[in-house]
Amino acid sequence: MTSTQALRYCPDLYHYQRRETRVCMVGNVGIGGNNPIRVQSMLTSDTRDTDSCVKEALELAGVGCEIVRVTAQTRVIAENLQNIRDGIRAAGCDVPLVADIHFKPDAAMEAVKWVEKVRVNPGNYADKKKFAVKEYTDEEYAEEVAYMEAQFVPLVDECKRLGRAMRIGTNHGSLSDRIMNRHGDTPHGMVESALEFARIARANDFHNFLFSMKASNPKVMIEAYRLLVSHLNALGSDWNYPIHLGVTEAGDGEDGRIKSAIGIGSLLADGIGDTIRVSLTEDAIHEIPVARALVASVQSQVSSDKDVLVKDAPPISYDPFSYSRRATNRLLIAGVEVGQGATVPVYTSRAKWNALAHKIDKLGDYKPEVVIEDAGVVSLDPRDDAAIQTVNTSVEAKLVTVIDGCPLLPIHAYRLLAAKLDSRHPILLKDTFTVASNNIDSSSESDFLANLLRGATNIGSLLCDGIGDAVIVQGESAPGQSLRVSYNILQAAGVRIFKTDYVACPSCGRTLFNLQNTTQKIREATGHLKGVRIAVMGCIVNGPGEMADADFGYVGGAPNKINLYVGKTAVKFNIPEEEAVQRLVDLIKEHNRWFDAPIAA
Repeated sequence: MTSTQALRYCPDLYHYQRRETRVCMVGNVGIGGNNPIRVQSMLTSDTRDTDSCVKEALELAGVGCEIVRVTAQTRVIAENLQNIRDGIRAAGCDVPLVADIHFKPDAAMEAVKWVEKVRVNPGNYADKKKFAVKEYTDEEYAEEVAYMEAQFVPLVDECKRLGRAMRIGTNHGSLSDRIMNRHGDTPHGMVESALEFARIARANDFHNFLFSMKASNPKVMIEAYRLLVSHLNALGSDWNYPIHLGVTEAGDGEDGRIKSAIGIGSLLADGIGDTIRVSLTEDAIHEIPVARALVASVQSQVSSDKDVLVKDAPPISYDPFSYSRRATNRLLIAGVEVGQGATVPVYTSRAKWNALAHKIDKLGDYKPEVVIEDAGVVSLDPRDDAAIQTVNTSVEAKLVTVIDGCPLLPIHAYRLLAAKLDSRHPILLKDTFTVASNNIDSSSESDFLANLLRGATNIGSLLCDGIGDAVIVQGESAPGQSLRVSYNILQAAGVRIFKTDYVACPSCGRTLFNLQNTTQKIREATGHLKGVRIAVMGCIVNGPGEMADADFGYVGGAPNKINLYVGKTAVKFNIPEEEAVQRLVDLIKEHNRWFDAPIAA
């Protein structure tokens, strides 16, 4: 892999420009090129249940889903894709179908007959995935590559013959042993895994494919996609394949929406991404409005008159391929520390503080910490070199932010500020430079979703690049909601853990238990365990690998049977589902990570 110092993923980090790609045709739907960013989802029904799958696919298409994915675990199950396809077409719906393949090349060879696109995971398509630790000789490595190629080429040939598309989709934590042992469970490993398959496809003159680089950690996901695009750029202009974006196992509720917006939104804002899926542990139909709103949120910002060109732009101050928090001095403001590695505090306005004053002691983990009007924050336009120079020549470090009304988009403005400002000065991030009306009544549900997605995209993206020492959400008028969004963005970006963190996959036809109900039961039992990360996975495909960062895992092992994990290691097997939540609690206690929930006052 090339040194990251020579890589470039975006032509202008201070101005939006959509990445130029070739078009990948999935049935009658074009991805990439001048096509709109496509929105897709995945069926949760059992692939063997034709009627349920057809019904769900039609419902998804009815709310704007443009591509529908369905799992095909085995060759026999894949045979039923013909009936599902025929049922959808008989209803007058032409939404393209994608077969999701893990482990089974023969399932892929059957599925490709009936669907418009096949998704393969290079980490487990005819490749070893046993978490074996070994040193591969060049000969051993080459032997496994040759075997994998022999298994993959027949599918490539069938895709060419039948006019099908393909997604080469790698997942963090789901890489082959060969890749893991040579490149590690890293974005570099993810990219190399995908490029191996792409080279084979290209060597066989197949180009109707696209890539994905999914992870449950937005930082990892962002870095992996940036690395991929950088390497595609370095390989040449004919490597301009489209990109599918997604944060895998994002979870549910606000957490799932915020985590998805941080990962997907930040990449869309840099012009990367041609189709997206928001993976929520909810009914699939709820993913589509969120995905559409996320695309609209980014596009409304980048198409606004505030997306202006920055003249004489300096180099960025951070490494976009490796996270490191910007180093600053530490200040004490209103009794709260900020900068130099201190916990990132949540600011609010005087009006919102006053609106909450009567119940601040009851807000729990969502308390406002500093009033911005009392903090002595220096507000400036980052294009104003004289103002920057005044701050940089000051003896004392200052907390600096971008002035409201600044004619730049927030991500671009704060990148520019961080590039010009001496690193000793901490930075306060804002979600928007337009303060919402002081009407403290809750906004409508659609307005709140838009505010949440915009805030998560703008603040979350910057936090994942190590920029930002304090945050304030100005675009949401409701005081309580603006604070909750602030804290949840910090949690999702991994910079301030104040509650239990959940990695929960969306349901699909492989799922071996009711994910939504089970996730809620686990939340009720463990939601007070600050700093503990729990993965809830419907099956082994999304099991030990893709929950790589979790402390504990609850994984479907067989119908109504649960396996429990500590990290990547299964430690309890075939637990009856009705006992499994309590057994998870017992496991957490065994590892001294349990404490009793505080008694409500």
